[in-house]
Amino acid sequence: MHSEPTDQTRDPVTYRPIGVIRTPFTEQKNTPIQGVFNKACGTVELFPEYESGLLDIETFSHLFLIYHFHQANAQMLRQKPFLDLQKERGIFAIRHFNRPNPIGISIVELKGVRGNVLDVCGVDTLDGTPLLDIKPYVHQFDHREEVRSGWVDDQHVDDVREWNSTPEALRHRDRVNL
Repeated sequence: MHSEPTDQTRDPVTYRPIGVIRTPFTEQKNTPIQGVFNKACGTVELFPEYESGLLDIETFSHLFLIYHFHQANAQMLRQKPFLDLQKERGIFAIRHFNRPNPIGISIVELKGVRGNVLDVCGVDTLDGTPLLDIKPYVHQFDHREEVRSGWVDDQHVDDVREWNSTPEALRHRDRVNL
C-alpha cells in the first residue's frame, strides 16, 4: 500500500556543489554523449574542505560522478535522443540534459589523485560542471547480468563508438535503424 504524496515530498531539495569537473569541452554540441565512447581526460577538483573524503579513493579504478547540468536550458518531458533523432522518447527513458531536475551521472576511469584533484578519463561533461557527489564504481554491486536497455538495444551503438559521438556529429550522421 502506498501513501499519497505529502507537502514534504514536494518541498524543494537543495544541494551544494562539492567541486567542479574540468574537461576540454566548452559547447554542448561538441561534448561526447557518453564517456564510454571517448578517451578524453579531465580533472575533478574538489573544494578543499572535502579533500579528506577522498581517503582510499585511489584503490578504485572507476567512479560515478553525479553532477548538475549547469547549461541545461529547458525542462522537457519528451525529447529526441541523440542516438535516435527520428523518434521522440520520454525524458526518463533517455539521458538528455534538459530534465525536470538537471542531474547527470557519468562513469569515469580514475587515473590518479593529487590532493583534492582527481585525474580522470572518459569524461563526457562540459568544462566547469558543478560536482554534487562521487561514488566508487564497485563491480560486485553495480554490474548486472542480462540487462535490457530498452530502445537503445535497437540502435547501432557499436557504430557510434567509431564515430565522433557528440550531438553535433550524430545530428549529421546518416544512420538507419533496422
